[in-house]
Amino acid sequence: MSLPISCHNAQFGTLGQIDPSHLAQIAQLGYKTVINNRPDGEGGPDQPTSASIQAEAERLGLNYVYHPVVAGAFTPAQVQEMARLLKTLPGPVLAFCRSGARSTNLYQLALQVG
Repeated sequence: MSLPISCHNAQFGTLGQIDPSHLAQIAQLGYKTVINNRPDGEGGPDQPTSASIQAEAERLGLNYVYHPVVAGAFTPAQVQEMARLLKTLPGPVLAFCRSGARSTNLYQLALQVG
């Protein structure tokens, strides 16, 4: 099954919650970095932990960053950090959260930082 990735451009895409089994396909699609914008436990006990996703990402040679943010409550520091990550990590980058909307909004704000 194909992952419903929203490709914003050739260097950035967003997606809803993933689990470790999705990472092989993400790597096959050419993504080099995965950013997790969803706090651990937000979705309850069934949500995969950042540590479990990170372990599989690193096993597959992907860069992984845990950058949790609360939807609708981004701080200026979180926006700055997202901008820094986008400038310094290898692309293409895939960011995910619960639905993909939070990662998309954070991305749009980070672009304004410049």
